[in-house]
Parts: sequence; structure tokens; C-alpha cells
Amino acid sequence: MDIEVIESPNEELMQFFEKKIEEFNHKNWEVKEKHPLVITVRDSEEGIVGGVAAKTFGSWLLIENLWVHESLRGKNMGTQILNRLESAARKRGCKYVLLDTLNFQARPFYEQLGYQVQWIQENYPKEGCKYFMTKEL
Repeated sequence: MDIEVIESPNEELMQFFEKKIEEFNHKNWEVKEKHPLVITVRDSEEGIVGGVAAKTFGSWLLIENLWVHESLRGKNMGTQILNRLESAARKRGCKYVLLDTLNFQARPFYEQLGYQVQWIQENYPKEGCKYFMTKEL
């Protein structure tokens, strides 16, 4: 056997390992698929000015990325997006939500909407931290 360290792997190699873990999970996990769910906000001039990308699986909604254009921040747009997302997730049978946010991002915003910090990863990636948050729907 040869063990090799690859400092700059190509995307194909990275996807190889992701696929192998997905295959293993598919054989052993009670949930076989994650289903994408996206909410977009568009205006006539800018195109997409906000939205969220998420996945549902089992009883969970996993929020991956929520973004609102700077001109719309503080104007209830993020709340509207999350409300729509949570409603769509409930229709899919979700009972819980999981997300993570960095120390300079949106922890207070999520807390105002009922999300609770479950775990804090300190020193992420160096001096900051990442908050893992959940909410019961």
C-alpha cells in the first residue's frame, strides 16, 4: 500500500470521497435522501436579492446558506424568507431545523426567531467561532 498526501487535490478526487461516504450512509442510515429546498426573492432590476438554500431529510431542515442583499437588511426580509422556508419544511414533515452561523454573521437574528445555540466551536477558523443552532418547528 502507498499512502500519499495530496496538497492540491482536484475536484474529482474530492467528489470521490464524498460519493463513498454517501454510499455508506445510504446503506446504513434510516434516511436515504436529502431533498433540496430553495427560496428566492427577486426584484425587477437586481435579479435575486435574497434567499436561502436548504435541504430536508427525515425530520430535519438543514439551512445551508441564507443571504439578503445589503439594501434589504434590517427590513424584515430575512424573517420573511425564514418563515416561508420553515412553512415549506413543515409541509415536508420536518420537525426541527439545524444551521450554523459564524460569530460575525447572524446569531442575534436567528435567536430573535427562536433558534438556540446548541454548540459553539471556538477558535474557528483561527480566532472566531461558529455557532450551531437548532429550532423546533
